[in-house]
Formats: sequence, C-alpha cells, structure tokens
Amino acid sequence: MDHFQQLRLLEGMLFAAAAPVPVKTIVSRMPEGTDVKALLEELQGIYANRGVHLCRIGKGWGFRTAPDLAPHLRVENTVSRRMSRAAIETLAIIAYHQPITRAEIEEMRGVALSRGTLDLLLEAGWIRPRGRRRTAGRPVTWGTSENFLDHFGLESADALPGVDELKAAGLLDRKPGFGPLSEIREQPTTEESDEETPEEEELSAEEAVEADFGDDPGPEETADEAPESEDDEERPTAEVVDLPQFARSRGGE
Repeated sequence: MDHFQQLRLLEGMLFAAAAPVPVKTIVSRMPEGTDVKALLEELQGIYANRGVHLCRIGKGWGFRTAPDLAPHLRVENTVSRRMSRAAIETLAIIAYHQPITRAEIEEMRGVALSRGTLDLLLEAGWIRPRGRRRTAGRPVTWGTSENFLDHFGLESADALPGVDELKAAGLLDRKPGFGPLSEIREQPTTEESDEETPEEEELSAEEAVEADFGDDPGPEETADEAPESEDDEERPTAEVVDLPQFARSRGGE
C-alpha cells in the first residue's frame, strides 16, 4: 500500500470513530511498517485550516470542530423540568387566592414552604411578587404572572375553572391532595380582601424572596427544635417514690 492510500486509510479510520482512537489501535489496523506518527502529523497539517481539526486527546487522536467556529455551532435546548407536588399545590393556591402571603400558603398546605419551591415557580415565570400587605410585618404577597395565563390559555385569573368544573372533570376525586384547597375555594369571600390591597410598591423577584425568607433557616434546620406549648407546661410530672430495698437471700446463709 502506497503512502497516499495509507493516509486515506488513517483519515477514514479517525473519521468513522465515535471516540478518540488510541495510537496502539491505529498501529494494529495500519499495514505493517507504517510510520503512524508521520502520517498523523501530515494529516494534522492538512486539516489545520479546515472546519475540523485533527487533535490529540489524551492517548488517542480524533477530529474536533475548529475552536473559532464554536459560537456559530452552539445549540440551545430547552429542558423541561417536572414540577414537584409541592410546587403544583403552591401554584394552585396562589392562582386561586392571590394576592397571598407565604404564611397563608403554609397555613393552607399545613407544611412549611421551602425557598426552592418559590424559586422553581419564579424560574418558570408563573408567579411574581405583587407588593407588600398593609399589616404587621408588611409581608410580601404573591400572584400569578402573564406567562402563567399565556401558558394555560387564560384571559385572566377569573377564567380559572371552578370547583364544580373540577369535580365534573374528576380532578378533585383523582387527586385527594387538593381536597383542602377545594373546600377553601368553596367558602364565600369576605370584605377583608379590600383591606389587604398591597401598597403600590414594586419588588423584584430576588428582593421578594429575600424579604419573604430572609435569615429563615428553613424547616430542615429547625425540625429538631420543637416549640414548647401550653399543654407541655400543664402536663403533670410523675412522682418518684422510693421503694424499700429487699436483700436477696444467698444459698447456705
């Protein structure tokens, strides 16, 4: 086999390989007596100004895209993340009871709201801070965004399906976890909502999360510290009674 054919064989071998080809593998597949090192250097020089370069990668060789073309060949893929049950429940509560505070969400769900749940909904662009409530502590209120309405094909939050529609579709029956939410939804609204109008104060998502959680260590760090309740204080303590000691008889005594 002449030199040109050897060069073509090496080129085809490296081009067809899915991973870098070790030098030992190249030597074993080339005709006996072939100067593999010289062929690799020559082939590397041929591809020096092309769209792909012959590169040495560890102990092997392989073709790689020219570095200056990388920005033009970059592909961005949208990776969909499956929402957790906690995030779905939180989103449903915010959608049906907005504007709502973090404390009210926790009261409805019965568990503490983690920061990661709000971060996930903010990253999806489905919720936004609505402002601060005119109550003690001025907590941040949350509501749905226009992206939420666009994603679910709604004109406004008033177009959300009611309890009767959800029951007719069988969603409340198949997902008992939303039972408390449906019961809360069925309760009549009071005039208290007029007093809870947030101030005209715009907050960014980062500022709202920091204001809502702040230095709160989260439920994981405070799980072992159970607060003392009045029941614990009124619980009677057991009295310690000294029992008489009896000597055991020994054999032979």
